[in-house]
Parts: sequence; structure tokens; C-alpha cells
Amino acid sequence: MCHIPIIGLIRKMRMNNLLELSEEDIKLRFITPSITSKGWSVEDITMETKVKLTDGQINLRGNLAVRERAKYADYVLYYNRATPIAIVEAKDARHYVSFGMQQAKEYARMMDVPFAFSSNGQGFQEYDFLTGKEHSFSMNEFPTKEELYARFLSEINEGKGLNADEKKIIEQPYCTGRDIFPPRYYQRNAVNRTVNAVAQGRHRLLLVMATGTGKTYTAFQIVYRLLKAGLVKKVLYLADRNVLVGQSIQQDFKPLKGTIHKVNYQQDLNSGITAYEVYFALYQQLIGQGGK
Repeated sequence: MCHIPIIGLIRKMRMNNLLELSEEDIKLRFITPSITSKGWSVEDITMETKVKLTDGQINLRGNLAVRERAKYADYVLYYNRATPIAIVEAKDARHYVSFGMQQAKEYARMMDVPFAFSSNGQGFQEYDFLTGKEHSFSMNEFPTKEELYARFLSEINEGKGLNADEKKIIEQPYCTGRDIFPPRYYQRNAVNRTVNAVAQGRHRLLLVMATGTGKTYTAFQIVYRLLKAGLVKKVLYLADRNVLVGQSIQQDFKPLKGTIHKVNYQQDLNSGITAYEVYFALYQQLIGQGGK
């Protein structure tokens, strides 16, 4: 009979110790080990310091402009570097397991990620955007990368899964290398939505991006992934000024320089030049003879 209060006292002491841990301690001791024990490698995970979603909203206070704190995701889990698949938000043990779910959902929507998780180190809460279902589970039940991707495949497109071209485009990574920056979350969304739509057989798409958001870089990654995945064979890139064509070829499209041709209407007319993958031209050059 004397064992019951002792057991209760031990549990209380353990809980008090947990309550003293910071959010970073909870991540280090409980959340990260729970994820990595399920086969998620360091290559599959990026954490807060590397996943800045926004620079922070700018607010005006009188004559001063004050930037709010940048938004960071605690964990982003990737199927591959082109395909983030889950967001995990961490809270300390003084909060309920679901306390970070609203934040996880917000970040998941921003990144077009299908699964959102929240944890306080004592369990996980999951929200599945593909089914709209939410549930809780223990720390040792976090899904493996294969399990989560299998669920994604079975639930995407209203349960119809992915066609062969969609699977090709998911497997095709972004162009990376020296002086090529990884895409920001909205650029990744733009690229992924566009290439996925092409893979679904859609041929007329309109992508609208504001000045300074990296339209040419986004266009390059779209072209690169479509070409390398074999979904397109030739690309015609149009601009309204020669300087824009030149900048695009020399800067963002530089990794494809060996397969690029800048169209010169007079020289190329009836020349039969077809050996290139990407053709750059001005709108004006496509006007037929006699201005038709």
C-alpha cells in the first residue's frame, strides 16, 4: 500500500523536472530523437535557424518603420529537397500537446505542406490537410518517411494518387550548385504548383508574381525541372526587351547555357535550328512578315 504514494511522488517529480525544461531542451531531448528514431535522416530535416519563412511584417509607428519577428518553422521534413512533406512545431511541457497546432497549420499552408504536427515532448498532435482529420499519438508513434509518403500518395488528388508524370516531377530535384540559392517558400510553391499542373496535363497556366520576388529565377527552376524530368522537350522564353533576354541568359539560366539559343529572326529564318532546348526571343520577333 505504501508503494502507491511513492509512485505518485516520482511521477510528480518527473513532471516538475519536465516543466523546468525550455522549448529547446524539449526539442533536443524528446522531439528530435522521436523523429530521427523513425528513420528520418539529417538530410530529410531542416530546423528553425535554416527555415525562415518571412522576414517579418513591417509596421509603421509614427515616422518609424518597425519590423516584427521573422517567422521560422521549428522542423520541416522533406521527402526530397523539392518536396517538403511535414511541419513540426514544438512547445515546452507547460503547454498542451496541441498548443502549437495553429502555428503548424499556418506554416504548412504557407509552404503547401500536407501534414502538420505539434508536440510538447510528451506526445504528438497531427493534422492531415488532405483528409481534414486530426488526432493525437505517443512520442514513439511518429510516422516513418516511407509511411508518411505512402499516405501522401494514397490521399493526394482526392484519393486518386499521382500519375506517372507527377511522380517523375516529384523525383526531379531543383537545380543547385555554386551561386544558385535555394528557393524561398513562395518560389518553391510557385514552381511546384506549376510543374505539377503541367504533369496533370494542363497547358495554359498564368503565374503572377510581384516585382522583386524572383520571377526569372522561378521561371528557370520551372524550365529546369520540366526539361530534366522529360515532361517537355523545347521551351520558348519571351521578353519585351533585349536587356531582359540578355540578363536571363547570363544570370538565372546560366546552368543551361549549353542548350540555350537566342533567336535572331533575320539570321534564323528558315535555318532549321532545332538542336537547342531553350529558345529566347522578343515578342516583336514573333510577328509574321508584313506585321501579321
